Amino acid sequence: MEDLKREYALGYIMLREAIEGLTEEEIRYKPAPDKWSIHQILIHVTDSEISATSRLKKVLAEDKPMLISFDQEAWANNLNYDLLDREQHLLLFKLLRSSMQPILEHLTSEQSLREGIYVDQARFTFKQLLEFRVEHVCNHLDQIERVKKAFQENQTF
Repeated sequence: MEDLKREYALGYIMLREAIEGLTEEEIRYKPAPDKWSIHQILIHVTDSEISATSRLKKVLAEDKPMLISFDQEAWANNLNYDLLDREQHLLLFKLLRSSMQPILEHLTSEQSLREGIYVDQARFTFKQLLEFRVEHVCNHLDQIERVKKAFQENQTF
């Protein structure tokens, strides 16, 4: 669990490092009309973190709470991600992660096993939900690398 907590705490730094030195053109580049730009990925990661932080706290505070997901495509399409302030969202991501640190520092092994239940009846422990948060950032870091590579390949033509 300690390694998981450390990885969770590094999420913001890893996102920052992934975009360090990129131009606005690179950050706004979409590899295909139906693919997200790095800018959109970062907004999405923060929106997802807003929802996930609430779920994590719910699982710790309430007895087997109902958990709700969000439609990421609807959010990206209907909230005008391209117009949102990336720096504000990155700061919000950082604050959300840091707000969880005192909770994680005092987390007991019993608390890590507390469960939340999704509408489809899928059950997840706090630890599993935290693992998903770490995986989520890692998956999007891989996606950012793919977009960067696609941008570079597009520039050679």
